[in-house]
Amino acid sequence: MSQGPKDERSPRRLTRRGFATGALAGAAALAGVPAAAADRSTAQPATVASGRYTTRAGAVCTPVPNRYDEPFEVCDDELFVFLVNYKPFEVEGFFDTVVGKQMKAAFPDIKFKVATWDQPVRYEELEKAGVVPDIIIDDPRRRIDRDLEPRGWLRDLSDELEPAGIDLGTLNPAAVEIIKSRSDGGVYGVPLFVDDYVLLYNKKIFDRFKVSVPQNGTTYDQAYRLAGRLTREEDLVAYKGYLQHPDLYLEFNQLGRYPFLPTGSESPKPEDIKVDITSADWQRLGSNLERFLFIPRNIFTSVDDFFTTGHVAMAVDTLWKFNAYALNETFIHADDREQYRELAKNVDLGVVSVPVLGGGDDATYQPNTIAAFLPPQSKKKEQALKVLKWLVSEEAQSGMAAHGMKPALESDAVVQAFGTKAPALQGIDTSGVFWGDNAVVHGYEQTEYWDIPLYMVFRQHVLRDGLSVKSALTITETKDIPAYIKGQAEAGLDW
Repeated sequence: MSQGPKDERSPRRLTRRGFATGALAGAAALAGVPAAAADRSTAQPATVASGRYTTRAGAVCTPVPNRYDEPFEVCDDELFVFLVNYKPFEVEGFFDTVVGKQMKAAFPDIKFKVATWDQPVRYEELEKAGVVPDIIIDDPRRRIDRDLEPRGWLRDLSDELEPAGIDLGTLNPAAVEIIKSRSDGGVYGVPLFVDDYVLLYNKKIFDRFKVSVPQNGTTYDQAYRLAGRLTREEDLVAYKGYLQHPDLYLEFNQLGRYPFLPTGSESPKPEDIKVDITSADWQRLGSNLERFLFIPRNIFTSVDDFFTTGHVAMAVDTLWKFNAYALNETFIHADDREQYRELAKNVDLGVVSVPVLGGGDDATYQPNTIAAFLPPQSKKKEQALKVLKWLVSEEAQSGMAAHGMKPALESDAVVQAFGTKAPALQGIDTSGVFWGDNAVVHGYEQTEYWDIPLYMVFRQHVLRDGLSVKSALTITETKDIPAYIKGQAEAGLDW
């Protein structure tokens, strides 16, 4: 999400420098690098902006001043849907194409107001104006604690879903569990779709070196052997066999390990937080990836090099990146499409499931979930619940799948619909998108989630300091994480 001044937002340019830098910044934010936040630990009373007015139809509209000085208002006859923390939301027309038009057709009597974070408003600007969305669609893994809970924009939906006809049992169980793990013993949201991690491969490189491409269910041991064979130099070109973002590998780990230990409370004091990232499972996870980083010349830079250089054989990345690299234009800004087409000439794209640990542990990553939240301040709770019920219906979920998204609903119809309205995906075997099951997070009861700096393990201590992963995990657990929690608490923050 752009954070620059207005004149830096447009036009968007996919220079190699800008592409990699922007994506790395997003990955760093996902991996726990602290972002700027308001200095508060509890919800503050909203201030009401001046300038409210009443339309001829009797609707009261509230202008929302923003950093771009662009006109933006929300009226009380509109159901306000706010979209956050999924990059394709920022592509003009994306939401309408994949679900918005269907949603509006399904509810002809509802007047929708749909806006995307930073285009032109942010959470803090809505809050300052006294405007609370009726439906928020955001990342539950981090934003429950960072953005929604501090503002008091969450409500426990446990007792509302079944009467409304929403059955969590039909949805991706790992996605549901991620939400529960952040919901203080309740259910703050409902998963809508999963921007899953998959293994991308460039068939051009495999063909050049006469190596068979990976398959669904490939183990890390097999991927490691492939990476060694494909990391080489030829005709003054360096080819890398394998890239995988180490921070995200730990964050979405395939053993479902939760880094916090029970404290006897869903809201422990900062000084009571207990962390474990040095147990046998964490050591197994660490050593599994460490070996890839030390293949000679397989230097970790950015997973975006897979597309921007065309010299990387395999890379683990998200489903939306797969769609963009396949030239599914729904996922690409209009200004960037020509550059994507040029870069795509160097990549014969394939996709399979992310490698699995093996030895009976065959789960893929924990789901990279986007969920819907219904703030308690909404005066349209009944309408919002009806819309949410529709959003997880087979009609809506199949519509998303048709454009190349992986919905939360698990059904044959959804799988069969995948990519049917995305001509760019025709001819690509996409069975890996639905292969296997996501790892399910466990052991989160009686804990409180903090956005701890897991990025210190690999990016600092292994790749910069040259420590073994065993030592890196120990230092991160005993020094970096306690220092982070202490610093956040002193700043009045609880994430």
